[in-house]
Amino acid sequence: MVTGALVLVVVAAGAAAAIETDTVDSYWRGLWWAISLITTVGFIGSPPTTDAGAALSVFLMVVGFLLLAMVSASLAALFVREEEEPRDAREASSEAEILAAIRGLEARLAAIEARLDARDAPTDRLP
Repeated sequence: MVTGALVLVVVAAGAAAAIETDTVDSYWRGLWWAISLITTVGFIGSPPTTDAGAALSVFLMVVGFLLLAMVSASLAALFVREEEEPRDAREASSEAEILAAIRGLEARLAAIEARLDARDAPTDRLP
């Protein structure tokens, strides 16, 4: 997303210089203008005077808001993941203990069943 935004700024700088000749007098001013819009700072200098310049401005502002939202969401996810790691480790440890206890119970139950089967088995005695 960040790479796409950077490419958009570079392309939009040229577009701003071509479209907004009254507001932006060079490519470098257009680059400054595009960066200021995409970083949600706002217009540096005067606002656009043409409809195409206004549309480009709106597009850059929306992309700037989306970029800010994506970066914020990524950082929030990073912090949440770091907080959940100790809990996940505790859960994994608890699950291992529970599984070990279940295996122990299964072994005891199998032993009890074997003893009951041996006790109830008919004896073949000849007279």
